[in-house]
Amino acid sequence: MEIEGLQSWENYLNFALELSNQTRPPHNAWHQETRNLALILSRLTETVVGEKLPLKHRADPSQRQKDELAALREKCQLTAALDVKGAAAPVEIVVDLMRRSIDVGMTLQAPEDRKTTKARLNWLLRQIKTDNLDDLVVRVYYKGRAGFVQYSVKELMENIGICEDGTKKSVARGFHLFRSKQVAQRFAQQSNFINDLEAMVPAFYGEVGERLRAWRRPPPSVRAEALEEDGAAVKSSFIKAES
Repeated sequence: MEIEGLQSWENYLNFALELSNQTRPPHNAWHQETRNLALILSRLTETVVGEKLPLKHRADPSQRQKDELAALREKCQLTAALDVKGAAAPVEIVVDLMRRSIDVGMTLQAPEDRKTTKARLNWLLRQIKTDNLDDLVVRVYYKGRAGFVQYSVKELMENIGICEDGTKKSVARGFHLFRSKQVAQRFAQQSNFINDLEAMVPAFYGEVGERLRAWRRPPPSVRAEALEEDGAAVKSSFIKAES
């Protein structure tokens, strides 16, 4: 679906940046497109899909506009998150106007019952069933250190040991698994760009996202020794009460 009023997304950036320094409300083109993406996913999955917004943006749409324009000025990015009912995590979309790229992915907490980054990454990689690993990337966030390290999923599948190079003292705390596509010249053609975006989002979810499962902390268990001790104490109290 074409967005009215703009000939290209590069023009949208210039338009939005211009408006960000004025008091007029910004163009709603990106909001319109994120609603379209939610409708597409909702139709394909036959479930409820909506935009996932921070509480402050739900409560104050003007604050959302201010924050989005700030992201445009500072990072040259348009972002959105779609909440698919029952999915492991929201589907996150980043359009980078400087790189002319589209990133679509999901973020998962690393399983805490695995002790090493290698074991935690294996947990994630086993959930990837698609053979289409082109442009599929995992960003690994580490405990106790700033930033992240990024790997091609194909490289990790071939040699997962690379995840421990220089990071043996740190353990992964989370993963962002995403497909990144450079759209180059198609970026300047609105219809081509929209077609790419509206194909890429459901394709990522269908090939990768719907198969992902979030890690859940297991429920606490009762130690057998504690159960025996507790049972013995109850029995002793019962005998004393009878005597």
